[in-house]
Amino acid sequence: MPLLRPIALLLGLSLAAMPARVPAQDVTIYRCIGAAGKLTLRDSPCAKGETQEVRSMQRPKDPVPTAPPVAKAAPPPAPPPREVQVIYRSPPRPMYECVTADGEKYTSDNGEGNPRSVPLWTLGYPAWPHRGGGGSRPPDDRHPHLPGVIVPGGYTWVRDECHALPQQEVCSRLSDRRYEIIRRYNSALQSDQHRLELEQRGIDARIANDCGNY
Repeated sequence: MPLLRPIALLLGLSLAAMPARVPAQDVTIYRCIGAAGKLTLRDSPCAKGETQEVRSMQRPKDPVPTAPPVAKAAPPPAPPPREVQVIYRSPPRPMYECVTADGEKYTSDNGEGNPRSVPLWTLGYPAWPHRGGGGSRPPDDRHPHLPGVIVPGGYTWVRDECHALPQQEVCSRLSDRRYEIIRRYNSALQSDQHRLELEQRGIDARIANDCGNY
C-alpha cells in the first residue's frame, strides 16, 4: 500500500478513482467525470483524463431453488358398504334305522317304527284247544290257520324298534341313495322318472342344508 500512493500521486489519480477488486459475484459501476464536469456512468473503466470513481453493487441472485411442494395424497376412497347376507339354515333332520320283528332293516325320518295294529295271537299269547260242548271259556277267536285252536280275541298296537343314526351316517346314506337314483334313472319308465326326479331334488336340498359340501 505505501508504494501505491506515490504512484497514484504521480499519475494525478486519487486512490478512490482506482478500480477496486470486485468479487466476481458483484457488479462494478464506473462513475466518470469529464473535464467539463460531465458525469457518466458506465460498466467499463473511464477514459483517460476523466476522474473515475468505482461503485460495487451486489449482483442479484436467483432464490435458492426449493423442492416443489409435495401434493397431499388424496385420502383413499371409502370402501363400499359391506353387504351382509343372512343365511338361515334349518337344523339337520334326523334319520332312524328301524328293525322289523323279522329282522328286516329300513330307514325312517320320524322313528315311529311303523305303528300298526296286529292280532294278539301274532305276539305269542296262549291259545286253547277247541273241544266243543258247553262250558265257559275266555273270550276268544278261532285261529285262522290252525283249525280247532282258540286264541284270545282282540288286537294291539306294535312298533318296530328304531334308533337315531349319527349325522355322518345320515349324509352317507343320502349320498348312496342319490347315486342309486341316478343309476336307475335312464333305465326307468317315464312314469317312474318323474318320481325319481322329485326324490332326487328332495335329497339334494337335504344334503345342501344338513351335510355342507358332502
